[in-house]
Amino acid sequence: METRSDTTSGEFIIAGGGIGGIATALALARQGRKVRVLERAAELGEIGYGLQLGPNAYRMLEHLGVADQLKDRAFFPNNLVMIDAIDGRELTRMALGSDFQAKFGYPYSVIHRSDLHQMLLDAVRDMPGVSIETSKGVQSFTQNADGVEVTCEDGSVYHGTALVGADGLKSRVRATLLDDGAPRVAGQVAYRGVVPMEEITDTTHADDVVLWVGPNLHMVQYRLRGGKVMNNVAVVENDDLRLGRTETIGPDEMERIFAPCTENVRKNLGYVRKDRNWVLYDRDPKAGWSQGRATLLGDAAHPTLQYMAQGACMALEDAAVLAHKITTVPSLDQALLDYEHARYLRTGRIQLTSRFFCGICHAGGGARDVRNSLVENRPKNSTFEIDWLYSGIVL
Repeated sequence: METRSDTTSGEFIIAGGGIGGIATALALARQGRKVRVLERAAELGEIGYGLQLGPNAYRMLEHLGVADQLKDRAFFPNNLVMIDAIDGRELTRMALGSDFQAKFGYPYSVIHRSDLHQMLLDAVRDMPGVSIETSKGVQSFTQNADGVEVTCEDGSVYHGTALVGADGLKSRVRATLLDDGAPRVAGQVAYRGVVPMEEITDTTHADDVVLWVGPNLHMVQYRLRGGKVMNNVAVVENDDLRLGRTETIGPDEMERIFAPCTENVRKNLGYVRKDRNWVLYDRDPKAGWSQGRATLLGDAAHPTLQYMAQGACMALEDAAVLAHKITTVPSLDQALLDYEHARYLRTGRIQLTSRFFCGICHAGGGARDVRNSLVENRPKNSTFEIDWLYSGIVL
């Protein structure tokens, strides 16, 4: 028989209304919990463009009851393909068809961030006992044995049985719990753009997720919105960015950085907006993000670089595991600790593997030669590097 936690009637407060926060609200609401989401922004929404959802994430969306909606909003690519951006050689690929799906139980999909967020938001708004408030950035909180008192930036105060800090990379909740300073500057900046498929001149890999890798740069391309548009991401890395350069890399400089690449990659650069960029950060794995009646989730707990395409996927897993522990562990304090213990090593492995894969992607000189030789000679369509990841978690 399922054992309920010691706080069945109190309200859970979630700081942050992004994908992780809304997924957590949905997971808790499906367990009959009262939830209040406090979002800093004036309107709910997601910043950015595309997300890749491995089968481990699809499993979580099914657990949350929203996976069927992916069929109309997502795109299901045929392959993951890696190509050398300098000479255009295909280095390796992973087929995502029936054999892949049979092995992992779920497909690989790509989706617009705002579409995934809206799916989760629509589902949680249909659940009883959930309140969502905007313009309510969490400023601080205190806690005792019975719960938490949360103070927002506008001075409003909320009382709850526990606080989930899903407030992102620069989390105020994390600063109180861990006080470990700013996230690590990765020395990389991303430029993104989405264009209609009609504008894409080379459709050779239109049905794939393609990664072009080059010295201190890479480019990713895949379709979104059911295949109607193409998502384009260009990332560059240098020491100036790592040392805190703040001025934008303009169009002319981007052209110079990508000048050694193939004509196709240089053309793809034209699909990327140059007027806006995302500076990339991560953190080292760090334990201790569950303390008493407060815990962290998603980027607030374990921010990662994008090279494993698992940031949002890990937040979805977090949400499901947290709700499961709260429901099945009699003590709430212990449930939050058990949640952290269940997530810490897996998410830490993602953080460190993402950094390592960045070095593989951005290799130059002799390192590029070694990379190409190793990758070209890996078993075609093998998944051995990520079997541990895509196999997902069991609740």
